[in-house]
Amino acid sequence: MFKTVLTLAAALALAAPALAQDYTIRAVANSNEEDEDYDGLQVFKSHVEAASNGAIAVEIYMGTQLCSNGAECLQGVADGSIDVYISTLDGAAGLFPYFQVLDMPYLMADDRVAERVLSGDFMRYLRDRALEDSGNTLRLMTIGNTGGWRSYANTQRRVQTPADLAGLKMRTVVADLPQELARAMGASPTPIPWPELFTSLQTRVVEGTANGITDIMSMRFPEAGLRYLTLDQHAYMGAYWWMSNDSFMAMPEDMRQIVVDGFYALQQATFASPKRKSIPAYEAFAAAGGEVYVPTPEERAAFAEAAEPVYAWFTSTVSGGEEILARFRDAVAEAEAAVNEERARDIQ
Repeated sequence: MFKTVLTLAAALALAAPALAQDYTIRAVANSNEEDEDYDGLQVFKSHVEAASNGAIAVEIYMGTQLCSNGAECLQGVADGSIDVYISTLDGAAGLFPYFQVLDMPYLMADDRVAERVLSGDFMRYLRDRALEDSGNTLRLMTIGNTGGWRSYANTQRRVQTPADLAGLKMRTVVADLPQELARAMGASPTPIPWPELFTSLQTRVVEGTANGITDIMSMRFPEAGLRYLTLDQHAYMGAYWWMSNDSFMAMPEDMRQIVVDGFYALQQATFASPKRKSIPAYEAFAAAGGEVYVPTPEERAAFAEAAEPVYAWFTSTVSGGEEILARFRDAVAEAEAAVNEERARDIQ
């Protein structure tokens, strides 16, 4: 009997390596290890590998090791050479123009509202549309954050009103809506991929950008001449986390549940990371000679008014834009009502 037990144990030990990695998820983020994307991927990897008892292995590829931009990386997910990819509007907007709705300016008031919207059924609505439009290849797993809120930053002057943006060469992502917003503000939009922005600022190809403080400092933009930051916070910097639908559906349900829960953990990590990292980032920005300006309520209202043409552009140009914007506004209104009710109860 003892010999039989030893023989069985040896057989199991030999079988264990094969069972340890039944599935491998190759995850790509075109950023660096200082970014919120990396924080989220670390949490995802830890959860998925532990909860699956080693059956799922997660390989993380930062930067441009497997693909260099949004369109190329999403094509990799669609054809199965990449399993997971995080995109902003760069790349995603080319395939799904309606995803630009989340960059609509001045619609979401704060983190609590934005996080509730992105955790709810509006995300699932976008997921279902994208699945259908991609021929069931690209599955939106969650929407997190990548850098806080978009605010105007530039190398030239303090921006207090839309008029101060007039004539500035502003970098935008490679998508139509941010370009339309820059034009509405009187600026000159220049689409530039994220990895090229430092050099573009340094060589004055562009004079400004719309980013959050953590991205500004993680990419060392003050060294490229970026000095002025205006916290108008016109758009939440949503991060779309995509997965190959074939890779996802090839797993049994218990493994898919682990992956879904892993993306929930990732989302929560990316929600939290910019809040913590922004504290030393603002300090470092000031130490580098940066100037932060917070618009008054009246000034922010002027920015919102100047942005109005963007809503008309979206509904008239993007197929199904009117319905999608209406759904988004409804989701924001529901989130605001829920958050305000919670606040009212908590201050009593």
